[in-house]
Amino acid sequence: MNKILLLEDDPNLAQTLLRYLKFNDFELDWAKNGEEALTFSYESQYDLYLFDINVPLISGVDLLKELREAQDFTPTIIISALIDIESVTKGFMAGADDYLKKPFDPEELLIRIKAKIQQLKPSLKVGDFELNIQKESIKKEGKLLHLTPIQKTIFTLLLKQYPNPVTKEQLTELTNNGSEGAVRVQINKLKTSFNIQIKNIRGVGYLLDI
Repeated sequence: MNKILLLEDDPNLAQTLLRYLKFNDFELDWAKNGEEALTFSYESQYDLYLFDINVPLISGVDLLKELREAQDFTPTIIISALIDIESVTKGFMAGADDYLKKPFDPEELLIRIKAKIQQLKPSLKVGDFELNIQKESIKKEGKLLHLTPIQKTIFTLLLKQYPNPVTKEQLTELTNNGSEGAVRVQINKLKTSFNIQIKNIRGVGYLLDI
Protein backbone atom coordinates (compact mmCIF):
# COMPACT_ATOMS: atom_id res chain seq x y z
CA MET A 1 0.00 0.00 0.00
CA ASN A 2 1.39 3.40 -1.03
CA LYS A 3 1.77 6.02 1.69
CA ILE A 4 0.96 9.73 1.30
CA LEU A 5 1.67 12.73 3.51
CA LEU A 6 -1.15 15.30 3.29
CA LEU A 7 -0.46 18.89 4.36
CA GLU A 8 -3.81 20.70 4.57
CA ASP A 9 -5.19 23.11 7.18
CA ASP A 10 -8.82 22.90 6.02
CA PRO A 11 -10.25 20.07 8.15
CA ASN A 12 -13.29 19.53 5.92
CA LEU A 13 -11.20 19.07 2.78
CA ALA A 14 -8.62 17.01 4.66
CA GLN A 15 -11.25 14.62 6.02
CA THR A 16 -12.79 14.26 2.57
CA LEU A 17 -9.43 13.41 1.02
CA LEU A 18 -8.54 11.04 3.84
CA ARG A 19 -11.74 9.06 3.36
CA TYR A 20 -11.58 9.08 -0.44
CA LEU A 21 -7.92 8.10 -0.76
CA LYS A 22 -8.12 5.46 1.96
CA PHE A 23 -11.11 3.98 0.12
CA ASN A 24 -8.80 3.78 -2.92
CA ASP A 25 -6.17 1.84 -0.98
CA PHE A 26 -3.76 4.61 0.03
CA GLU A 27 -2.35 5.06 3.52
CA LEU A 28 -2.29 8.69 4.70
CA ASP A 29 -0.79 10.85 7.42
CA TRP A 30 -2.41 14.27 7.89
CA ALA A 31 -0.39 17.33 8.91
CA LYS A 32 -2.28 20.52 9.76
CA ASN A 33 0.73 22.87 9.50
CA GLY A 34 4.16 22.98 7.88
CA GLU A 35 6.15 22.13 11.00
CA GLU A 36 4.02 19.06 11.66
CA ALA A 37 4.52 17.96 8.05
CA LEU A 38 8.29 18.43 8.38
CA THR A 39 8.31 16.20 11.46
CA PHE A 40 6.26 13.55 9.66
CA SER A 41 8.70 13.62 6.72
CA TYR A 42 11.65 12.92 9.03
CA GLU A 43 9.91 10.14 10.94
CA SER A 44 8.37 8.19 8.03
CA GLN A 45 9.01 7.28 4.42
CA TYR A 46 6.38 8.40 1.92
CA ASP A 47 5.65 7.59 -1.71
CA LEU A 48 4.09 11.00 -2.36
CA TYR A 49 3.59 14.41 -0.74
CA LEU A 50 0.30 16.31 -1.16
CA PHE A 51 0.88 19.91 -0.01
CA ASP A 52 -1.35 22.97 0.28
CA ILE A 53 0.55 26.29 0.10
CA ASN A 54 -1.16 28.64 2.56
CA VAL A 55 -0.84 26.69 5.79
CA PRO A 56 0.35 27.82 9.26
CA LEU A 57 3.98 28.01 10.44
CA ILE A 58 5.74 26.89 7.23
CA SER A 59 4.12 27.32 3.82
CA GLY A 60 3.89 24.34 1.51
CA VAL A 61 6.33 25.96 -0.94
CA ASP A 62 8.92 26.76 1.75
CA LEU A 63 8.57 23.26 3.16
CA LEU A 64 9.11 21.73 -0.27
CA LYS A 65 12.22 23.86 -0.81
CA GLU A 66 13.62 22.68 2.51
CA LEU A 67 12.93 19.04 1.68
CA ARG A 68 14.54 19.32 -1.75
CA GLU A 69 17.61 20.99 -0.23
CA ALA A 70 17.80 18.01 2.14
CA GLN A 71 17.86 15.71 -0.93
CA ASP A 72 14.30 14.51 -0.38
CA PHE A 73 12.90 14.09 -3.90
CA THR A 74 9.62 12.40 -3.00
CA PRO A 75 7.08 13.18 -5.77
CA THR A 76 4.99 16.17 -4.71
CA ILE A 77 1.61 17.48 -5.86
CA ILE A 78 0.64 20.97 -4.72
CA ILE A 79 -3.08 21.63 -4.14
CA SER A 80 -3.88 25.33 -3.79
CA ALA A 81 -6.51 28.00 -4.32
CA LEU A 82 -3.72 30.24 -5.65
CA ILE A 83 -4.24 30.11 -9.39
CA ASP A 84 -2.07 33.01 -10.65
CA ILE A 85 0.89 32.11 -12.86
CA GLU A 86 3.38 33.49 -10.32
CA SER A 87 2.18 31.10 -7.60
CA VAL A 88 2.13 28.15 -9.99
CA THR A 89 5.65 28.99 -11.16
CA LYS A 90 6.92 29.27 -7.57
CA GLY A 91 5.45 25.86 -6.82
CA PHE A 92 7.23 24.21 -9.72
CA MET A 93 10.47 26.08 -9.07
CA ALA A 94 10.41 24.84 -5.47
CA GLY A 95 10.40 21.29 -6.80
CA ALA A 96 6.74 20.35 -7.26
CA ASP A 97 5.95 17.62 -9.76
CA ASP A 98 2.36 18.73 -10.29
CA TYR A 99 0.01 21.58 -9.34
CA LEU A 100 -3.74 21.16 -8.89
CA LYS A 101 -5.91 24.22 -8.42
CA LYS A 102 -8.75 24.27 -5.88
CA PRO A 103 -11.57 23.45 -6.03
CA PHE A 104 -10.88 20.14 -7.75
CA ASP A 105 -12.60 16.82 -8.32
CA PRO A 106 -11.12 14.14 -6.01
CA GLU A 107 -11.21 11.75 -8.95
CA GLU A 108 -8.88 14.05 -10.91
CA LEU A 109 -6.53 14.15 -7.93
CA LEU A 110 -6.60 10.35 -7.77
CA ILE A 111 -5.63 10.13 -11.45
CA ARG A 112 -2.68 12.47 -10.89
CA ILE A 113 -1.57 10.58 -7.77
CA LYS A 114 -1.65 7.26 -9.61
CA ALA A 115 0.38 8.79 -12.45
CA LYS A 116 3.09 9.92 -10.01
CA ILE A 117 3.11 6.59 -8.20
CA GLN A 118 3.48 4.86 -11.57
CA GLN A 119 6.69 6.81 -12.11
CA LEU A 120 8.24 5.14 -9.06
CA LYS A 121 8.34 1.87 -10.98
CA PRO A 122 11.51 0.84 -12.89
CA SER A 123 9.87 1.67 -16.21
CA LEU A 124 7.19 4.09 -17.36
CA LYS A 125 4.99 3.56 -20.41
CA VAL A 126 3.34 6.49 -22.18
CA GLY A 127 1.66 5.69 -25.48
CA ASP A 128 4.19 3.95 -27.76
CA PHE A 129 7.09 5.06 -25.56
CA GLU A 130 8.77 3.22 -22.68
CA LEU A 131 11.18 4.97 -20.33
CA ASN A 132 13.55 2.72 -18.40
CA ILE A 133 14.23 4.90 -15.39
CA GLN A 134 17.19 2.90 -14.09
CA LYS A 135 18.97 2.58 -17.45
CA GLU A 136 17.89 6.07 -18.54
CA SER A 137 16.89 4.74 -21.95
CA ILE A 138 13.81 5.42 -24.07
CA LYS A 139 12.20 3.09 -26.58
CA LYS A 140 9.49 3.71 -29.15
CA GLU A 141 7.49 0.62 -30.13
CA GLY A 142 10.29 -1.48 -28.63
CA LYS A 143 13.10 0.23 -30.58
CA LEU A 144 15.76 2.24 -28.75
CA LEU A 145 15.79 5.98 -29.50
CA HIS A 146 19.28 7.40 -29.99
CA LEU A 147 18.89 10.85 -28.41
CA THR A 148 21.49 13.44 -27.53
CA PRO A 149 21.94 13.97 -23.75
CA ILE A 150 19.90 17.19 -23.75
CA GLN A 151 17.15 15.63 -25.92
CA LYS A 152 16.97 12.65 -23.57
CA THR A 153 16.77 14.93 -20.54
CA ILE A 154 13.95 17.02 -22.03
CA PHE A 155 12.00 14.02 -23.35
CA THR A 156 12.39 12.16 -20.04
CA LEU A 157 10.85 15.11 -18.19
CA LEU A 158 7.99 15.30 -20.69
CA LEU A 159 7.30 11.59 -20.18
CA LYS A 160 7.44 11.81 -16.39
CA GLN A 161 5.11 14.82 -16.31
CA TYR A 162 2.55 13.38 -18.73
CA PRO A 163 -0.42 14.00 -18.84
CA ASN A 164 0.57 17.37 -17.39
CA PRO A 165 2.67 20.02 -19.14
CA VAL A 166 6.28 20.86 -18.36
CA THR A 167 6.81 24.57 -17.72
CA LYS A 168 9.19 26.67 -19.80
CA GLU A 169 11.10 27.49 -16.60
CA GLN A 170 11.73 23.80 -15.94
CA LEU A 171 12.96 23.24 -19.48
CA THR A 172 15.20 26.29 -19.72
CA GLU A 173 17.07 25.08 -16.65
CA LEU A 174 17.99 21.93 -18.60
CA THR A 175 19.68 23.74 -21.49
CA ASN A 176 23.27 24.93 -21.42
CA ASN A 177 22.47 28.60 -21.90
CA GLY A 178 19.09 28.57 -20.20
CA SER A 179 17.20 30.26 -23.07
CA GLU A 180 13.72 29.63 -24.40
CA GLY A 181 15.21 29.65 -27.91
CA ALA A 182 17.46 26.72 -27.06
CA VAL A 183 14.45 24.84 -25.68
CA ARG A 184 12.46 25.47 -28.88
CA VAL A 185 15.34 24.15 -30.99
CA GLN A 186 15.55 20.91 -29.01
CA ILE A 187 11.76 20.47 -28.97
CA ASN A 188 11.64 20.92 -32.77
CA LYS A 189 14.43 18.35 -33.20
CA LEU A 190 12.49 15.84 -31.11
CA LYS A 191 9.39 16.46 -33.22
CA THR A 192 11.03 16.29 -36.64
CA SER A 193 13.74 13.67 -36.07
CA PHE A 194 11.72 11.18 -34.02
CA ASN A 195 8.11 12.03 -34.97
CA ILE A 196 7.25 12.89 -31.36
CA GLN A 197 4.08 14.95 -31.01
CA ILE A 198 4.70 17.81 -28.58
CA LYS A 199 2.15 20.59 -28.04
CA ASN A 200 3.10 24.17 -27.11
CA ILE A 201 0.77 25.36 -24.33
CA ARG A 202 0.85 29.15 -24.66
CA GLY A 203 2.10 30.85 -21.50
CA VAL A 204 2.77 27.54 -19.75
CA GLY A 205 5.16 25.20 -21.53
CA TYR A 206 5.06 21.94 -23.46
CA LEU A 207 2.96 18.78 -23.32
CA LEU A 208 3.25 15.40 -25.03
CA ASP A 209 0.31 15.10 -27.43
CA ILE A 210 -0.41 11.37 -27.09
